[in-house]
Amino acid sequence: MPFFCIRDTLPVMTNNDVLLGSELPGDDATAPDADALTIGRRIRQLRTARGMTLDELAAAVERAPSQLSMIETGKREPKLTLLRTIARALGATVDQLLEAETLDERATLEIALERAMKGQTFRALGIEPFRIGKSVPDDALRALLALQGEIERLGDERSATPEEARRANVELRHLMRREDNYFGDLEERARAILAAVDHPGGPLTQRGASDIAAHLGFSLHYVADLPASTRSVADIKNGRLYLSSTVPAKGDSRTAVLQALASRILGHSEPHSYAKFLRQRVETNYLTGALLIPEDHAVPALHEAKSRRALSIEDLRDTYSVSYETAAHRFTNLATRHLGIRVHFLKVHESGTITKAYENDDVNFPSDRLGSIEGQLCCRRWTSRVVFDIPDKFNPYYQYTDTGNGTYWCTARVEGSSEGAHSVSVGVRFDDTKWFLGRETTNRGLSRHAVEVCCRRAPAELETTWRDQAWPNVRTPRTLLATLPTGSFPGVDTTDLYEFLEAHAPGV
Repeated sequence: MPFFCIRDTLPVMTNNDVLLGSELPGDDATAPDADALTIGRRIRQLRTARGMTLDELAAAVERAPSQLSMIETGKREPKLTLLRTIARALGATVDQLLEAETLDERATLEIALERAMKGQTFRALGIEPFRIGKSVPDDALRALLALQGEIERLGDERSATPEEARRANVELRHLMRREDNYFGDLEERARAILAAVDHPGGPLTQRGASDIAAHLGFSLHYVADLPASTRSVADIKNGRLYLSSTVPAKGDSRTAVLQALASRILGHSEPHSYAKFLRQRVETNYLTGALLIPEDHAVPALHEAKSRRALSIEDLRDTYSVSYETAAHRFTNLATRHLGIRVHFLKVHESGTITKAYENDDVNFPSDRLGSIEGQLCCRRWTSRVVFDIPDKFNPYYQYTDTGNGTYWCTARVEGSSEGAHSVSVGVRFDDTKWFLGRETTNRGLSRHAVEVCCRRAPAELETTWRDQAWPNVRTPRTLLATLPTGSFPGVDTTDLYEFLEAHAPGV
């Protein structure tokens, strides 16, 4: 029920006070100005339904036709005493004029357009409000409203600036930190899905992933022409899940299937903001990890490894046949809640840029003025950067790093991707190192990345020599200029997507 606000000069009243005809002070009381357009259209709709002309209604209520016309078009607010008189003349109640009577399509279109003309979009374009006459076709009203909606949609997309993206990222990371990166509702979703397909426990097999797809009503189809901007495409109408027939050498077909199905399991709707898109992506990755590494099976194994002081991301990776990144992510989900260990996670591009980060162990990562870590340069002396220069790519790299905030121990690996090499690292405070394999390492670093002179500036002698003698041609990342590409699904060419679905639909 809409809330109607009476003029400030009147006592505060509820909707029922108005609808039940409570006495109001004097004739200066007015009808709710928030719905003047709707009230006017309802008066006109009731009048025409009863076959009355404007002149006839004006005569019945002893008002000038021009005054009634202004009320019907929403340009004038009727006093409540007049509103009751109009209702009696129309054989209706005030209730019907305020909210009960359903507007026809034409009246609804006119109201929507008149409100749009008073809004920011029309004003910004310099379009003056105009009278909507009876001769204006309904299609013209729909077209104008569609144009206004599209202009506002484009404006919303463009408002997703790099600053907005960083703010959304910071807010999401704060949420993850408050929850220790553990989300019980997502664990329950994973547990319910695994139970529904009679998963026996332990690692999820490829057949298990296929069973989950079938349980959700999807058949799997591997195609060679998957749109380049997508990892998979779900045809919800026909219950078909399309995946690329070309699986990378180090790829995991289970992950692609589960990530595609996770949004359906979670009931995700089309994201209309960068914050919602980001939250959905995190939920999708979390649920995928929870299906691949089930909590009920992994936690006892982690407790047992901790009792032996032999926790290892590599062992978690090998036990469940997942990527190192998936194992590292999943460890951060379970470590604090079940093992009492606070952790941090970093994914760093070979250029030194931090692309993903999580921490609840007070580690002091570099950040911008908004508190965003992603997009910052990782310290050159931190494990995540040093590991790129380690020749041994078979074994994990371990390092202790002394910081102004204490000593941290990290384990890291380098993995390849279509966007270049990335390092993935998990670390803990010195006191928790005793639970992990690799604690005996002699590798040590000193990082003062909160201080400008640590590594973000070149050594003084090099800077003196080259500062005025070098001019690099900067390779600007595309995402720096377009944090949220156009479209409801960032980065996806919807024309390619819909053409693909049309071409592969059953019966085509």
